[in-house]
Amino acid sequence: MHLISKYSVHIVQVITLLIIFCSCGSRKDMVYLQQDSTVINSIYEQHVPKIQPNDILTVVVTAADPKVTAPFNPVSTMATSNLTQQTDMALRPTYTVDDKGNIILPMLGSVHVGGMTRLEAIEKLRNELSQYIKDPGVNINFNNFRVSVLGEVARPGSFIMPTERVTILEALGMAGDLTIRGVRQNVTLIREVNGQKTMHQVDLTKKSTLNSPYYYLVQNDVIYVEPNKAQINNSKLGANTNIIISIASLLITVISVLTR
Repeated sequence: MHLISKYSVHIVQVITLLIIFCSCGSRKDMVYLQQDSTVINSIYEQHVPKIQPNDILTVVVTAADPKVTAPFNPVSTMATSNLTQQTDMALRPTYTVDDKGNIILPMLGSVHVGGMTRLEAIEKLRNELSQYIKDPGVNINFNNFRVSVLGEVARPGSFIMPTERVTILEALGMAGDLTIRGVRQNVTLIREVNGQKTMHQVDLTKKSTLNSPYYYLVQNDVIYVEPNKAQINNSKLGANTNIIISIASLLITVISVLTR
């Protein structure tokens, strides 16, 4: 009986140590943007997203006299004077950038905007419209600024961004942040450049990430957070893990009863 009791104690001790070992984590593996000697000099203007083929843009032309802008702002026949501004924007047509970087606009015809920032495209359209309208105003918005977040995050999925000024940390925040099982030192960013998919690694634990050209996202970026080794090992064990734990618990209970 004493021998059985001794083995029971050892089993409990081993299981306890395993639990403690598995629950321990290193600070350097978990904390974002840890302090170091890096000088932060990231400037958003250096990483502004450029208009790409297949982007979907909304273009709105304004002027002191709204009547002169009507040919440039076709709206749905559903539009009425009682619509809110938000609903009115939703009814305005969108323009898809073709493979050559052009959009076809009323009156203006084909206009090349590919490779430009949103502000650069606005300025170009203002110059084009100035031959028809005095001091025209132009507003361009992305309708498909989508970012996908996959892997070890709380809520993986695709997210439509309200603005093109979005960072990798903001996108991860929209996905509910990384789980405790996500590898923060090796986050993969998949980006399309000139029709080619490129992959880049981002270390969220380093402050230098703030200076990375991949800190600010562009449309259609995909962020993938890989699982840590413990999570991979757990997935290998599969459903048998619960069975093993149940059997071990049953054995400990039996041993405890027999040693009373």
